[in-house]
Amino acid sequence: MTMTDIRAAIYARVSSTGDRQSTERQVIDLTDYAHKSSMTICKTFEEYISGAKKNHERPVLQECLTFCVEENVDVLLLSELSRLGRNVDLANIRFAKDNRLNIFFQKEGISIYGSDGKENPYLTIMIAVLGTCAQMERENIHYRLQSGRKVYVDKCLAATGKSGLGRKEGYRKPV
Repeated sequence: MTMTDIRAAIYARVSSTGDRQSTERQVIDLTDYAHKSSMTICKTFEEYISGAKKNHERPVLQECLTFCVEENVDVLLLSELSRLGRNVDLANIRFAKDNRLNIFFQKEGISIYGSDGKENPYLTIMIAVLGTCAQMERENIHYRLQSGRKVYVDKCLAATGKSGLGRKEGYRKPV
């Protein structure tokens, strides 16, 4: 197999839709990587869903993995390990290994299989460590959000006697 015979797919994920986040940067970076590596991109998958969701709750990821296997894609390109999820599920890695689908994580510079076709012996350890780091970051984000919310509520209570959260007084949901 020559480099130009390598078929790749891209999977990009962000947590929020709309103006808050976009998969554009991931897709551009991975497309550049694929072209520099003489890979042919078969399809790009973009998903707007929290990385905390379980595999079965992530339809685009499931569609992507199925596509890669059914269409004999050689490598699935992801911008970073956490795109598989904050709590990296090794089931996705096992699925890829069972189906000889290579997954390349650009930020970490690691993949399931090396250029020689041999399995990366350190991948499981690296994924466990990096997955734990991603989970810790998620917990840190949760802590900071809760801390900020408490400060906001305390300020509102001190100023108005109300929490400042919830619906405005007199609000009625349209029928």
